[in-house]
Amino acid sequence: MRVFRIADRRFPIFDGSGARLVGGRWNSPGRPVIYAAQTFSGAVLEMLVHGNLNRLPRTQAYIEIEVPTDSAIEQLGVADISGWRDEDQIASRKYGDRWLEERRTAVLVVPAIVTMGMEHNILLNPAHSDFARITASEPKDVIWDSRLFQK
Repeated sequence: MRVFRIADRRFPIFDGSGARLVGGRWNSPGRPVIYAAQTFSGAVLEMLVHGNLNRLPRTQAYIEIEVPTDSAIEQLGVADISGWRDEDQIASRKYGDRWLEERRTAVLVVPAIVTMGMEHNILLNPAHSDFARITASEPKDVIWDSRLFQK
């Protein structure tokens, strides 16, 4: 499986420290996890939604992440967990925190809110023993379409 992550290249892109510091929909602060998207366009949408970008960003980079085909993957559908879309993030964080603690798999596939669950976000657990088999490309500059930032 190939997935994509866009982040600010001034910080580590493939270590989970950002999510550890502030938390995310599927993890509480203090728990490292790497968020990625099923597609490059999904990663762009996630960055636009979460990045508070009001001008053309200059320091964004993307990586391509390869998950071996024989890796165990846990997948959630939109009907598998009630409350996954809730703003308070209680249900999704509870699920994700438990997944991280139990180290059930190195990969958790979850519905992406920005696409109404039609596409997926991919969570990677750096503490899982299988994580060492997951590889990431060198960061490459994101070439943004300036029309995304026009008023």
